[in-house]
Amino acid sequence: MTQTPRHNVFITYHHGQDQRYKNQFVQMMGDRIVDKSVDIGDIESDNPPTERTLQIIRERYIASASVTVVLIGRCTWRRKYVDWEIGASLRHTLTNPRCGLLGILLPDHPNHGSDEYEHHLIPPRLSDNCGDNGTFACIYDWPGPEGADNIKKWIHRAFLRRRNQPDPDISRHPFGRNWRGRCADGWPN
Repeated sequence: MTQTPRHNVFITYHHGQDQRYKNQFVQMMGDRIVDKSVDIGDIESDNPPTERTLQIIRERYIASASVTVVLIGRCTWRRKYVDWEIGASLRHTLTNPRCGLLGILLPDHPNHGSDEYEHHLIPPRLSDNCGDNGTFACIYDWPGPEGADNIKKWIHRAFLRRRNQPDPDISRHPFGRNWRGRCADGWPN
C-alpha cells in the first residue's frame, strides 16, 4: 500500500472569524502536513503597503507550499487577503510554482452538509476554478477530527491536479478592499 506523502500546506481563511477552525485544522492534521500559513502577528504590524504585504506572503509562505487550503466560513468570500492569497497560490513563476487548491466548507457555512454550494458564497477566485466553472480545484465539507486522513487525501489530490489539469483561471481582477454587504447567513460582518 502506497503512503500518501506529507505536503507543505498554506491555509487561507478569515482571520477575524475562523481562527478557531484554522487552529483545529492544524491540530487535527498534526504531522500529516507541514503548515506554511500566516499567523496573526507574523507580518509587520506597521501596516505595510498592500503590494508589499502580498509580496511578503507570497515569498515567505506561499512559495514554500505545494497546496493551498481555503477554509470557507460564512464571510470568507468577502476577504481581500483570501482573494490575494488564492491568486498568489495559482500564479506560476520561476520562484513561486503554482499550488494545488482546495476549499473546505466550515460547519457554520450555510452550504455545509448540502450536495451543492452557492457560488456567490464561495471566494470568487476559488469558485472560478471549481465544479462547472473549472476542474482545477474541489470543495469539500469540514469532516471533523475523524476526517484527518481524508483531508490528507484531498490535499494530495489537489497537489496532483496542479500539474494534471488545465491551467487555473487567474483572469479575475484582485479585490481592492474587503467586499461589503451581508455574509452567507445574512448578517453583516
